[in-house]
Amino acid sequence: MSTSTSLSRSLSLTQATAINMIDMVGIGPFVVLSTIVSLMAGPWSIAAWLLGAFLAFMDGCVWAELGAKWPAAGGSFVFLQKLFPGRSGRMMSFLFVWQTMIQAPLVVASAAIGFALYFQYLVNLQGIGAYLFGSFDFDWGSLGHFRDTAVGPKMLSGSLVILMVILLYRNIQSIGKISVVLWCITGGTLIWLILSGIPHFNAAQALPSVLPDGSFRFLFSAVLGQASLKAVYSYLGYYNVCHLGSEIKRPEQNIPRAIFISVAGITVLYLLMQTMVLGNLDWQVVAKSDFVVSLYFEKIYNHTTALVATGLVLCIALASLFSVLLGYSRVPYAAACEGLFFPVFAKVHPRLRIPHISLLVLGALGFLFSLLFKMKDVITAIIVMRILVQFIAQAIGVVAWHRREQGRPWNMPMYPVPALLSMLIWLFIFLS
Repeated sequence: MSTSTSLSRSLSLTQATAINMIDMVGIGPFVVLSTIVSLMAGPWSIAAWLLGAFLAFMDGCVWAELGAKWPAAGGSFVFLQKLFPGRSGRMMSFLFVWQTMIQAPLVVASAAIGFALYFQYLVNLQGIGAYLFGSFDFDWGSLGHFRDTAVGPKMLSGSLVILMVILLYRNIQSIGKISVVLWCITGGTLIWLILSGIPHFNAAQALPSVLPDGSFRFLFSAVLGQASLKAVYSYLGYYNVCHLGSEIKRPEQNIPRAIFISVAGITVLYLLMQTMVLGNLDWQVVAKSDFVVSLYFEKIYNHTTALVATGLVLCIALASLFSVLLGYSRVPYAAACEGLFFPVFAKVHPRLRIPHISLLVLGALGFLFSLLFKMKDVITAIIVMRILVQFIAQAIGVVAWHRREQGRPWNMPMYPVPALLSMLIWLFIFLS
C-alpha cells in the first residue's frame, strides 16, 4: 500500500508554513527564556538563540533536500530507508518508528505541561488540586505532596491533549485553515511583545558587551551547549512539513520554501523578543521568573494587560500542540503502510481521509506522559533521543546519497558544508 494514495494533497505553501511556525514557537521560548538567561548570566544568552537558529538553517538544508525528493507521509521514516538502501535502511526506519512512539508523545506532553505551568499565572492550579482532593476523607500518606502540588496542573495538561485530538479529528483542508488562524495569533502576539518594549528599551541592559576570556572560555562553551539545548527545543518543528509530504501541494517547491521561511521568520522574532525582554527587565529578574512574558507586560502596561498577554501565550501553546500531533500522526501511518508497523495504524478515516488510529494512539500516549513527567526532563529527553537516530543519521545519509546518486529537485547551497556543520553542532549539543 502506498503511503500517499489515501491522503489528500491539499495544503498550500501558506498553510504548510503556518503549520511549521506554530509547531516551532509553542510554549517553548516562553518557558526556556529564563533558563537560558540564567545559564548564560545575562545578555550573552543571545548566543544560544543564534546557535539554535544557525543549526536550524544548516539542518533545514538537509530536510529540504530530502523533503523535496521524497514528499511522502512519515518524513524521516521514508528518508532513512532511501538514504540507507537495503536491510540497514529498513532497520533504521523501524527503530525510528518505535522511537517516535515514545518521543512524539513526549513532545505532546511538553506542550501540554508547559501550558499548565504558564496557566498558573492566571489560576492557582495547585490550590484547586489540593482543594478537590483534600475534600476526600482519605490518608494520602506519601502521596500527599503529589496531591497538593501536581494534581491541578496534571488535570489541565491531560485535558488539553484530549481537546487537541478532538480538533484534529477533521479533514486536512479544515486543519490547514485552522493552522493559519493559529499562526495569526502566534505571530501577532510576538509582534505585540516586540513593539511594546520599544519606548522603554535600554540597549546597554539588553546587548552583550565583553566576551568571557582566560579560564572562563571553556566554561562559557560548556554552558553555551546546555543553553543551546534549551534554545534548540524552541526551534524544533522546522521540519514538520516533511511529515506531511503527501498532503502538500507542489512539494518539490513548497517544502523547502516552508522550511526556510519558517526558520527565518522565527529567528527574527526570537532574537527581537529576547532583546526587548532584557531591554526592559533586569536579567536577574528574568532568570528567576516562571512567567517572563507576563511580568514583561505587567511592567510595561498593567496587571490586566499581563493577563491578556498570558492568555495569548496559552493560545500559542495550543497551536503548537495542534501542529505536533498533526505531523507525528503520519509517521506510524507511513510505517504501517510499508509493513514495518502494526497494520491497524495504516487505516485512514473513510470520510475525513486522515490516519485516525495513529492520531488517537499518539494522543492517548501524550495524555499519559503529560501526567507522568516534568517539563525539564521532557525537553532533554526529546532532543537527546533524536540527535543520533534522526538528525545526525540523516546528515550522514545525505552526504552518502550525494556520492551515490545525482539529480535532486532542490540542492543545498555550498554542499556539503550545511550537512557537516549540522552534524558538528548536534554532536556539540549532545556531548554538552
